[in-house]
Amino acid sequence: MRIVSLLPSATEIICALGLEDRLVGVTHECDFPASVQQLPKVTRTLIPTEASSGDIDRLVRERLQTDRALYTLDLPVLQGLRPDLIVTQALCDVCAVAEDEVRAAACMLPGSPPVINLEPTTFSEVLASICQVAAAVGVDRSAEEAITGLTARVAAVATRTAGLQRQPRVALLEWLEPPFSCGHWSPELVRLAGGVEGLGHEGQPSRTLRWDEVLAWQPEGVFIACCGFSVERTLCDLPALQFVPGWQDVPAVRFGRVYVKNG
Repeated sequence: MRIVSLLPSATEIICALGLEDRLVGVTHECDFPASVQQLPKVTRTLIPTEASSGDIDRLVRERLQTDRALYTLDLPVLQGLRPDLIVTQALCDVCAVAEDEVRAAACMLPGSPPVINLEPTTFSEVLASICQVAAAVGVDRSAEEAITGLTARVAAVATRTAGLQRQPRVALLEWLEPPFSCGHWSPELVRLAGGVEGLGHEGQPSRTLRWDEVLAWQPEGVFIACCGFSVERTLCDLPALQFVPGWQDVPAVRFGRVYVKNG
């Protein structure tokens, strides 16, 4: 079976299931495991990556209002790969090629390959999506092994933090200009790790924040994982935080507990 992934997390799921040898095409953002970067890219972004975070936010909002896509398929490359299965998502309009475009493209391909749409909103649904991919390929046993390993890791973290006398206040930000809360399973992960994310809501989409909301929460730990940005790209935006009134007084800033993660 020849598989094309239209989502970085789907690429990681496919590889975790031991199916990397069946992966024939990925997105321009897929970078883990590193070996997948050598595969043909079947997508490209229509948003200039060199733009500032504020400009990217503005362009994204404009495109969403006019139903214009943020990403597009490289149809000739996709046709040349002749996939038997396409894995994508319709959870977030900002994170992947529009589902309608994917299904329309599949209809034009030889054999009209099936399209798997992943839409998890909670951690348990993330695990279920692994089963969803495995079932489509016929490797259910591999899904059981992958999920067992992941749940064991989570349980180990939960055990380590179970003895905390109090849960530290955490802010996990998915964008900085403007600030965005985390959403879906991310607040759940913070809770499992022993913290409490007071800006995002478990199982709900991320949302635009005001800086006064962030400051009022007085987080004791701040994690910044800008959507689609590497650590290096996110670090370019950090100097602007010093101009946010009250930022230097946030406990996480005062005690050096601001962390940047690959988004």
